[in-house]
Amino acid sequence: MTGPPGGHLVTVVGISADGALDAAAEALVRRADVVLGGRRHLDLVAPVAGQDRRPWPSPLTPALPSVMEELRGRRVVVLASGDPLVSGIGTTLVRALGADAVRIVPAVSSVALARARMRWSAVDSVVVTLVGRHEARVLREVAPGRRILVLTSGPETPSIIGELLTETGHPDAVMTVLGDLGSEAESRVERSAREWSTTPVDDVPALHVLAIEIPAGSGAWRSSWVAGLPDDSFENDGQLTKRDLRASALARLSPAPGQHLWDVGAGAGSVGIEWMRAHPTCRTTAVESDPERAARIGRNAVRLGVPDLRVVEGRAPDALTGLDVPDAIFIGGGATRPGVLDACLAALRPGGRLVVHGVTLETESLLGDAYHRHGGELTRLAVETTQPVGTFTGWTPLRTVTQWSFRG
Repeated sequence: MTGPPGGHLVTVVGISADGALDAAAEALVRRADVVLGGRRHLDLVAPVAGQDRRPWPSPLTPALPSVMEELRGRRVVVLASGDPLVSGIGTTLVRALGADAVRIVPAVSSVALARARMRWSAVDSVVVTLVGRHEARVLREVAPGRRILVLTSGPETPSIIGELLTETGHPDAVMTVLGDLGSEAESRVERSAREWSTTPVDDVPALHVLAIEIPAGSGAWRSSWVAGLPDDSFENDGQLTKRDLRASALARLSPAPGQHLWDVGAGAGSVGIEWMRAHPTCRTTAVESDPERAARIGRNAVRLGVPDLRVVEGRAPDALTGLDVPDAIFIGGGATRPGVLDACLAALRPGGRLVVHGVTLETESLLGDAYHRHGGELTRLAVETTQPVGTFTGWTPLRTVTQWSFRG
Protein backbone atom coordinates (compact mmCIF):
# COMPACT_ATOMS: atom_id res chain seq x y z
CA MET A 1 0.00 0.00 0.00
CA THR A 2 1.61 3.23 -1.12
CA GLY A 3 0.74 6.80 -0.41
CA PRO A 4 0.12 9.85 -2.57
CA PRO A 5 3.03 11.92 -3.86
CA GLY A 6 4.84 13.55 -0.97
CA GLY A 7 2.84 11.59 1.62
CA HIS A 8 1.73 8.15 2.67
CA LEU A 9 -1.58 6.37 3.06
CA VAL A 10 -2.87 5.56 6.52
CA THR A 11 -5.96 3.38 6.87
CA VAL A 12 -8.10 4.07 9.92
CA VAL A 13 -10.26 1.08 10.86
CA GLY A 14 -13.19 1.46 13.22
CA ILE A 15 -13.82 -1.37 15.66
CA SER A 16 -16.78 -2.11 17.91
CA ALA A 17 -16.61 -2.11 21.70
CA ASP A 18 -16.01 -5.87 21.74
CA GLY A 19 -13.28 -5.71 19.10
CA ALA A 20 -15.37 -7.26 16.33
CA LEU A 21 -14.28 -6.57 12.73
CA ASP A 22 -15.99 -7.47 9.49
CA ALA A 23 -14.05 -9.58 6.97
CA ALA A 24 -12.75 -6.63 4.94
CA ALA A 25 -11.56 -4.68 8.01
CA GLU A 26 -9.97 -7.80 9.50
CA ALA A 27 -8.02 -8.37 6.27
CA LEU A 28 -6.73 -4.78 6.36
CA VAL A 29 -5.49 -5.23 9.92
CA ARG A 30 -3.91 -8.61 9.16
CA ARG A 31 -1.96 -7.29 6.15
CA ALA A 32 -0.65 -4.17 7.91
CA ASP A 33 3.05 -3.78 8.67
CA VAL A 34 2.25 -1.47 11.59
CA VAL A 35 -0.90 -1.14 13.70
CA LEU A 36 -1.34 1.99 15.83
CA GLY A 37 -3.99 2.66 18.42
CA GLY A 38 -4.86 3.16 22.05
CA ARG A 39 -3.84 0.32 24.35
CA ARG A 40 -7.49 -0.71 24.75
CA HIS A 41 -7.94 -0.97 20.99
CA LEU A 42 -4.73 -2.92 20.48
CA ASP A 43 -5.73 -5.40 23.19
CA LEU A 44 -9.10 -6.03 21.52
CA VAL A 45 -7.69 -7.21 18.17
CA ALA A 46 -6.05 -10.63 17.84
CA PRO A 47 -2.24 -10.47 17.41
CA VAL A 48 -0.58 -11.11 14.05
CA ALA A 49 2.84 -12.76 13.97
CA GLY A 50 5.65 -10.34 13.09
CA GLN A 51 3.38 -7.30 13.08
CA ASP A 52 4.61 -4.07 14.70
CA ARG A 53 1.96 -2.85 17.14
CA ARG A 54 2.39 0.50 18.83
CA PRO A 55 0.29 2.50 21.29
CA TRP A 56 -0.04 6.19 20.57
CA PRO A 57 2.50 8.43 22.29
CA SER A 58 1.21 10.93 24.83
CA PRO A 59 0.68 13.77 24.14
CA LEU A 60 -0.29 12.68 20.65
CA THR A 61 -0.56 15.84 18.58
CA PRO A 62 3.05 17.12 18.93
CA ALA A 63 4.46 13.64 18.26
CA LEU A 64 2.23 12.77 15.30
CA PRO A 65 4.37 14.25 12.48
CA SER A 66 7.51 12.40 13.57
CA VAL A 67 5.61 9.13 14.06
CA MET A 68 4.13 9.32 10.57
CA GLU A 69 7.45 10.28 9.02
CA GLU A 70 9.15 7.28 10.61
CA LEU A 71 6.49 4.95 9.16
CA ARG A 72 6.61 6.38 5.64
CA GLY A 73 6.40 3.63 3.01
CA ARG A 74 5.01 0.98 5.39
CA ARG A 75 1.46 -0.30 5.45
CA VAL A 76 -0.06 1.47 8.43
CA VAL A 77 -3.43 0.76 10.02
CA VAL A 78 -4.82 2.85 12.85
CA LEU A 79 -7.49 1.41 15.15
CA ALA A 80 -10.31 3.66 16.36
CA SER A 81 -13.65 3.32 18.11
CA GLY A 82 -16.68 2.99 15.85
CA ASP A 83 -16.71 5.80 13.33
CA PRO A 84 -13.21 7.38 13.37
CA LEU A 85 -14.65 10.70 12.20
CA VAL A 86 -16.97 11.10 15.20
CA SER A 87 -14.65 12.89 17.64
CA GLY A 88 -12.02 10.32 16.75
CA ILE A 89 -8.46 9.91 15.55
CA GLY A 90 -9.65 9.98 11.94
CA THR A 91 -10.38 13.69 12.16
CA THR A 92 -6.97 14.35 13.74
CA LEU A 93 -5.14 12.44 11.01
CA VAL A 94 -7.04 14.12 8.17
CA ARG A 95 -6.13 17.52 9.58
CA ALA A 96 -2.50 16.56 10.09
CA LEU A 97 -1.84 14.60 6.89
CA GLY A 98 -4.47 15.85 4.45
CA ALA A 99 -7.58 14.09 3.22
CA ASP A 100 -5.80 12.31 0.35
CA ALA A 101 -3.40 10.57 2.75
CA VAL A 102 -6.07 8.98 4.95
CA ARG A 103 -8.51 6.18 4.23
CA ILE A 104 -11.43 5.71 6.63
CA VAL A 105 -13.16 2.34 7.21
CA PRO A 106 -15.88 3.03 9.79
CA ALA A 107 -17.81 0.68 12.05
CA VAL A 108 -21.10 1.50 13.79
CA SER A 109 -20.50 4.61 15.87
CA SER A 110 -21.32 5.08 19.54
CA VAL A 111 -23.69 7.85 18.42
CA ALA A 112 -25.64 5.43 16.21
CA LEU A 113 -25.78 2.87 19.03
CA ALA A 114 -26.93 5.53 21.52
CA ARG A 115 -29.70 6.72 19.20
CA ALA A 116 -30.81 3.12 18.72
CA ARG A 117 -30.94 2.48 22.47
CA MET A 118 -32.85 5.72 23.11
CA ARG A 119 -35.02 5.39 19.97
CA TRP A 120 -34.08 8.94 19.04
CA SER A 121 -33.92 9.90 15.38
CA ALA A 122 -30.98 11.84 14.00
CA VAL A 123 -33.38 14.61 12.95
CA ASP A 124 -34.81 15.03 16.46
CA SER A 125 -31.54 15.00 18.42
CA VAL A 126 -28.21 16.76 18.43
CA VAL A 127 -24.68 15.53 19.20
CA VAL A 128 -22.28 17.52 21.37
CA THR A 129 -18.70 16.37 21.83
CA LEU A 130 -16.93 17.16 25.08
CA VAL A 131 -13.79 15.20 24.26
CA GLY A 132 -11.09 17.61 25.37
CA ARG A 133 -13.64 20.43 25.67
CA HIS A 134 -15.47 22.36 28.37
CA GLU A 135 -18.68 20.77 29.68
CA ALA A 136 -20.58 24.07 29.49
CA ARG A 137 -20.79 23.63 25.71
CA VAL A 138 -23.91 21.56 26.43
CA LEU A 139 -25.75 24.63 27.73
CA ARG A 140 -25.95 26.21 24.27
CA GLU A 141 -28.16 23.32 23.15
CA VAL A 142 -30.66 23.50 26.00
CA ALA A 143 -34.25 24.18 24.93
CA PRO A 144 -37.67 22.75 25.86
CA GLY A 145 -37.99 19.16 24.65
CA ARG A 146 -34.40 19.15 23.36
CA ARG A 147 -32.67 15.77 23.04
CA ILE A 148 -28.90 15.92 23.35
CA LEU A 149 -26.34 13.12 22.94
CA VAL A 150 -23.06 13.94 24.63
CA LEU A 151 -19.72 12.32 23.80
CA THR A 152 -18.00 12.59 27.14
CA SER A 153 -14.42 12.91 28.35
CA GLY A 154 -14.68 10.52 31.30
CA PRO A 155 -16.72 9.30 34.27
CA GLU A 156 -16.79 12.74 35.90
CA THR A 157 -18.85 14.27 33.06
CA PRO A 158 -22.39 13.30 34.20
CA SER A 159 -21.98 14.93 37.62
CA ILE A 160 -20.51 18.10 36.08
CA ILE A 161 -23.32 18.41 33.54
CA GLY A 162 -25.91 17.52 36.16
CA GLU A 163 -24.65 20.39 38.28
CA LEU A 164 -24.61 22.81 35.32
CA LEU A 165 -28.18 21.94 34.36
CA THR A 166 -29.35 22.22 37.95
CA GLU A 167 -27.70 25.63 38.40
CA THR A 168 -29.27 26.95 35.19
CA GLY A 169 -32.81 25.91 36.13
CA HIS A 170 -33.11 22.41 34.66
CA PRO A 171 -32.77 20.06 37.66
CA ASP A 172 -35.47 17.73 36.29
CA ALA A 173 -33.77 17.14 32.94
CA VAL A 174 -33.54 13.39 32.36
CA MET A 175 -29.96 12.17 31.92
CA THR A 176 -29.27 8.60 30.79
CA VAL A 177 -25.76 7.16 30.97
CA LEU A 178 -25.29 4.49 28.28
CA GLY A 179 -22.19 2.58 29.29
CA ASP A 180 -19.90 0.35 27.18
CA LEU A 181 -22.22 0.42 24.18
CA GLY A 182 -21.96 -2.67 21.97
CA SER A 183 -20.10 -4.77 24.54
CA GLU A 184 -21.18 -7.54 26.89
CA ALA A 185 -20.88 -5.06 29.78
CA GLU A 186 -23.36 -2.59 28.25
CA SER A 187 -25.39 -0.72 30.87
CA ARG A 188 -28.07 1.94 31.16
CA VAL A 189 -28.78 4.23 34.14
CA GLU A 190 -31.41 6.99 34.08
CA ARG A 191 -31.55 9.79 36.66
CA SER A 192 -32.46 13.47 36.92
CA ALA A 193 -29.84 16.15 36.50
CA ARG A 194 -30.11 16.94 40.21
CA GLU A 195 -29.44 13.28 41.08
CA TRP A 196 -26.48 13.00 38.71
CA SER A 197 -24.93 16.14 40.19
CA THR A 198 -24.19 14.19 43.38
CA THR A 199 -23.38 10.81 41.82
CA PRO A 200 -19.86 9.55 42.67
CA VAL A 201 -17.46 9.15 39.77
CA ASP A 202 -16.90 5.50 40.71
CA ASP A 203 -20.54 4.76 39.81
CA VAL A 204 -20.09 5.84 36.18
CA PRO A 205 -18.58 3.66 33.41
CA ALA A 206 -15.42 5.20 31.97
CA LEU A 207 -16.74 4.64 28.43
CA HIS A 208 -20.23 6.00 27.96
CA VAL A 209 -22.49 8.26 25.94
CA LEU A 210 -24.75 10.63 27.85
CA ALA A 211 -28.31 11.18 26.62
CA ILE A 212 -30.09 14.31 27.93
CA GLU A 213 -33.74 15.18 27.49
CA ILE A 214 -34.94 18.63 28.58
CA PRO A 215 -38.59 18.68 29.75
CA ALA A 216 -40.91 20.06 27.08
CA GLY A 217 -42.52 22.38 29.61
CA SER A 218 -39.27 23.83 30.91
CA GLY A 219 -40.00 27.33 32.17
CA ALA A 220 -36.36 28.25 32.88
CA TRP A 221 -35.39 28.40 29.22
CA ARG A 222 -34.60 31.87 27.92
CA SER A 223 -31.57 31.22 25.72
CA SER A 224 -32.89 31.59 22.19
CA TRP A 225 -30.37 31.39 19.35
CA VAL A 226 -31.94 34.47 17.76
CA ALA A 227 -29.91 37.56 18.57
CA GLY A 228 -31.20 39.66 21.45
CA LEU A 229 -31.08 37.73 24.71
CA PRO A 230 -32.62 39.57 27.68
CA ASP A 231 -30.15 42.01 29.20
CA ASP A 232 -30.32 40.27 32.57
CA SER A 233 -28.92 37.12 30.94
CA PHE A 234 -25.54 38.84 31.26
CA GLU A 235 -23.75 39.72 34.46
CA ASN A 236 -22.73 43.34 33.89
CA ASP A 237 -21.78 46.65 35.51
CA GLY A 238 -23.81 48.74 33.07
CA GLN A 239 -21.31 48.41 30.22
CA LEU A 240 -23.60 46.27 28.10
CA THR A 241 -24.83 46.54 24.52
CA LYS A 242 -28.56 46.52 25.21
CA ARG A 243 -30.86 43.92 23.72
CA ASP A 244 -32.39 45.83 20.79
CA LEU A 245 -29.08 47.45 19.83
CA ARG A 246 -27.31 44.09 20.11
CA ALA A 247 -29.84 42.47 17.79
CA SER A 248 -29.33 45.24 15.25
CA ALA A 249 -25.55 44.89 15.41
CA LEU A 250 -25.61 41.10 15.03
CA ALA A 251 -27.99 41.31 12.08
CA ARG A 252 -25.34 43.35 10.28
CA LEU A 253 -22.38 41.30 11.55
CA SER A 254 -24.07 38.22 10.00
CA PRO A 255 -22.61 35.26 11.93
CA ALA A 256 -21.77 32.28 9.74
CA PRO A 257 -20.43 28.80 10.62
CA GLY A 258 -16.71 28.74 11.35
CA GLN A 259 -16.26 32.49 11.25
CA HIS A 260 -14.33 34.61 13.74
CA LEU A 261 -15.44 37.85 15.45
CA TRP A 262 -13.40 40.46 17.23
CA ASP A 263 -15.50 42.05 20.01
CA VAL A 264 -13.48 45.18 20.73
CA GLY A 265 -14.19 47.04 23.96
CA ALA A 266 -16.32 44.04 24.87
CA GLY A 267 -17.77 45.21 28.21
CA ALA A 268 -19.90 42.26 29.33
CA GLY A 269 -19.13 40.31 26.15
CA SER A 270 -22.75 40.14 25.03
CA VAL A 271 -22.17 40.63 21.28
CA GLY A 272 -19.33 38.12 21.12
CA ILE A 273 -21.30 35.58 23.16
CA GLU A 274 -24.36 35.84 20.94
CA TRP A 275 -22.14 35.56 17.86
CA MET A 276 -20.88 32.20 19.16
CA ARG A 277 -24.36 31.03 20.09
CA ALA A 278 -25.40 31.44 16.44
CA HIS A 279 -23.49 28.26 15.51
CA PRO A 280 -21.26 25.82 17.44
CA THR A 281 -18.29 26.55 15.16
CA CYS A 282 -18.41 30.36 15.44
CA ARG A 283 -15.44 31.87 17.32
CA THR A 284 -14.99 35.12 19.23
CA THR A 285 -12.01 37.00 20.58
CA ALA A 286 -13.21 39.56 23.12
CA VAL A 287 -10.79 42.43 23.78
CA GLU A 288 -11.33 44.25 27.07
CA SER A 289 -8.91 46.44 29.01
CA ASP A 290 -10.64 46.32 32.41
CA PRO A 291 -9.60 43.20 34.38
CA GLU A 292 -12.91 42.86 36.23
CA ARG A 293 -14.88 43.10 33.01
CA ALA A 294 -12.56 40.63 31.30
CA ALA A 295 -13.21 38.10 34.06
CA ARG A 296 -16.94 38.81 33.86
CA ILE A 297 -16.95 38.07 30.12
CA GLY A 298 -15.51 34.63 30.84
CA ARG A 299 -18.21 33.90 33.42
CA ASN A 300 -20.97 35.03 31.05
CA ALA A 301 -19.58 32.87 28.26
CA VAL A 302 -19.57 29.74 30.43
CA ARG A 303 -23.09 30.31 31.75
CA LEU A 304 -24.46 30.84 28.23
CA GLY A 305 -22.85 27.76 26.73
CA VAL A 306 -19.89 29.21 24.80
CA PRO A 307 -16.93 28.56 27.15
CA ASP A 308 -14.43 28.55 24.27
CA LEU A 309 -14.78 32.33 23.80
CA ARG A 310 -11.30 33.82 24.09
CA VAL A 311 -10.79 36.88 26.27
CA VAL A 312 -7.78 39.12 25.63
CA GLU A 313 -7.13 41.59 28.42
CA GLY A 314 -5.71 44.72 26.84
CA ARG A 315 -6.51 47.94 25.04
CA ALA A 316 -6.98 48.30 21.30
CA PRO A 317 -5.27 48.88 18.96
CA ASP A 318 -2.17 47.35 20.63
CA ALA A 319 -4.11 44.33 21.93
CA LEU A 320 -5.22 43.45 18.38
CA THR A 321 -1.69 42.59 17.25
CA GLY A 322 -1.23 38.89 16.59
CA LEU A 323 -4.89 37.92 16.86
CA ASP A 324 -6.38 35.50 14.35
CA VAL A 325 -7.75 37.36 11.33
CA PRO A 326 -11.43 38.29 11.85
CA ASP A 327 -14.36 37.77 9.52
CA ALA A 328 -16.30 40.43 11.43
CA ILE A 329 -15.56 43.09 14.03
CA PHE A 330 -17.78 44.85 16.55
CA ILE A 331 -16.48 47.96 18.28
CA GLY A 332 -18.66 48.67 21.26
CA GLY A 333 -16.26 50.98 23.04
CA GLY A 334 -13.06 52.87 22.37
CA ALA A 335 -13.66 53.72 18.70
CA THR A 336 -12.24 57.23 19.15
CA ARG A 337 -8.97 55.93 20.55
CA PRO A 338 -6.25 56.76 17.96
CA GLY A 339 -5.64 53.93 15.54
CA VAL A 340 -8.49 51.63 16.63
CA LEU A 341 -10.83 52.11 13.66
CA ASP A 342 -8.00 52.07 11.12
CA ALA A 343 -6.54 48.89 12.63
CA CYS A 344 -9.91 47.16 12.50
CA LEU A 345 -10.57 48.18 8.90
CA ALA A 346 -7.12 46.94 7.89
CA ALA A 347 -7.64 43.59 9.65
CA LEU A 348 -10.88 42.59 7.96
CA ARG A 349 -10.88 39.76 5.45
CA PRO A 350 -12.40 40.47 2.01
CA GLY A 351 -16.15 40.43 2.53
CA GLY A 352 -15.69 41.04 6.24
CA ARG A 353 -18.22 43.04 8.25
CA LEU A 354 -17.59 45.87 10.69
CA VAL A 355 -20.14 47.42 13.06
CA VAL A 356 -19.32 50.34 15.35
CA HIS A 357 -21.57 51.87 18.01
CA GLY A 358 -21.14 55.37 19.37
CA VAL A 359 -23.08 57.44 21.90
CA THR A 360 -20.93 60.59 22.07
CA LEU A 361 -20.68 63.53 19.67
CA GLU A 362 -17.00 62.71 19.16
CA THR A 363 -17.75 59.11 18.12
CA GLU A 364 -20.65 60.24 15.97
CA SER A 365 -18.35 62.64 14.14
CA LEU A 366 -15.79 59.88 13.62
CA LEU A 367 -18.42 57.52 12.22
CA GLY A 368 -19.84 60.20 9.95
CA ASP A 369 -16.39 60.76 8.51
CA ALA A 370 -15.86 57.00 8.09
CA TYR A 371 -19.18 56.75 6.27
CA HIS A 372 -18.20 59.49 3.82
CA ARG A 373 -14.78 57.92 3.20
CA HIS A 374 -15.71 54.24 3.00
CA GLY A 375 -19.45 54.03 2.44
CA GLY A 376 -21.52 51.43 4.26
CA GLU A 377 -24.62 52.20 6.29
CA LEU A 378 -25.06 54.90 8.93
CA THR A 379 -28.02 54.50 11.29
CA ARG A 380 -29.27 56.23 14.42
CA LEU A 381 -31.01 53.90 16.85
CA ALA A 382 -33.39 55.35 19.43
CA VAL A 383 -35.14 52.92 21.78
CA GLU A 384 -37.75 53.75 24.39
CA THR A 385 -39.09 51.45 27.09
CA THR A 386 -42.02 51.82 29.45
CA GLN A 387 -41.44 52.84 33.06
CA PRO A 388 -43.79 53.81 35.92
CA VAL A 389 -44.63 57.51 36.08
CA GLY A 390 -46.34 57.86 39.43
CA THR A 391 -49.48 55.74 39.16
CA PHE A 392 -49.26 55.81 35.35
CA THR A 393 -46.90 54.40 32.72
CA GLY A 394 -44.71 56.42 30.39
CA TRP A 395 -41.92 56.08 27.90
CA THR A 396 -38.29 56.36 28.99
CA PRO A 397 -35.73 56.80 26.19
CA LEU A 398 -32.41 55.00 26.25
CA ARG A 399 -29.31 56.80 25.06
CA THR A 400 -29.44 57.21 21.26
CA VAL A 401 -26.78 55.18 19.47
CA THR A 402 -25.12 55.96 16.15
CA GLN A 403 -24.29 52.78 14.27
CA TRP A 404 -21.92 52.53 11.34
CA SER A 405 -21.85 49.22 9.49
CA PHE A 406 -19.47 48.41 6.66
CA ARG A 407 -18.73 45.40 4.47
CA GLY A 408 -15.23 45.08 3.08
